[in-house]
Amino acid sequence: MARKGMMIPGQTKNVELCKGINGLDKVILREGRGCSAEVYLYGGQVTSWKNALGEELLFLSSKATFKPPMAIRGGIPLCFPQFRNHGSLEQHGFARNRFWVIDDDPPPFPSNSVSKAYVDLILKNSEGDGKIWPHRYEFRLRITLGPGGDLMLTSRIRNTNTDGKPFTFTFAFHNYFYVTDISEVRVEGLETLDYLDNLKNKERFTEQGDAITFEAEVDQVYLKTPTKIAILDHERKRTFELRKDGLPDAGVWNPWDKKAKMIPDLGDDEYKHMLCVQASCVENPITLKPGEEWRGRQEISAIPSSYCSGQLDPKKVLLRE
Repeated sequence: MARKGMMIPGQTKNVELCKGINGLDKVILREGRGCSAEVYLYGGQVTSWKNALGEELLFLSSKATFKPPMAIRGGIPLCFPQFRNHGSLEQHGFARNRFWVIDDDPPPFPSNSVSKAYVDLILKNSEGDGKIWPHRYEFRLRITLGPGGDLMLTSRIRNTNTDGKPFTFTFAFHNYFYVTDISEVRVEGLETLDYLDNLKNKERFTEQGDAITFEAEVDQVYLKTPTKIAILDHERKRTFELRKDGLPDAGVWNPWDKKAKMIPDLGDDEYKHMLCVQASCVENPITLKPGEEWRGRQEISAIPSSYCSGQLDPKKVLLRE
């Protein structure tokens, strides 16, 4: 196991491998302006993303358990090979419950970032996986903290079956955004789209509002979504911008008060400070033949906004290049 403060071979001073909660290995990414991100090898999961002011941008439950095999509540869990209960496996699949390793020799990742703050992780099938999902695979993940503080995650999943069989999966980056007050948050970019309502047995509806706002439990998967989605936190005067590629769908979830009380690793009132917007591929599952690879990518940024004073048109955020 890694010693505290040990540098990752082949990386730079921007990347540090150390011990986290309950002695679990984690990687800290740092950029010169003071931005940072933390990634646990358990789950390959980002658990913290801070801006240059040291403000936390991701929600992490105060009751999150860092005790395998329990999943970590918050940050950015990886849902593979199944998102939610869209299949026969356990909720959200098993990638978030596995120990990943640092990939010392990753293949080239296409990127226009000049950042030195990144880490490559890899997850391969184990004997235990074969009992519930009998396939061989390689799941490579690159997590990058950009020079401006943007957080980028790129997934590459390859079918390495030797029996000639294809496999099919669904996927999501299960982003937990930290918000000041969920009742003062709106999501732009999903209006007029069809969605599956998980609170109504996945029945299909069409979004009628000009934005998504929150006053009760929401658990929906929007279909054929644009590549950019904006989450506006009026209280904090902050806008999260989510850009994605290869992930046509977007889940939106907040448990609200009654459901929050039923979730053991979530504080009763913490639903007020979280919003999940998940870059996902759900409606049309991905099928890979042996040797084929799928890629999915997301980039999230947090920008100051004055929308609540009428000075920012949220539509312009979605058009920003």
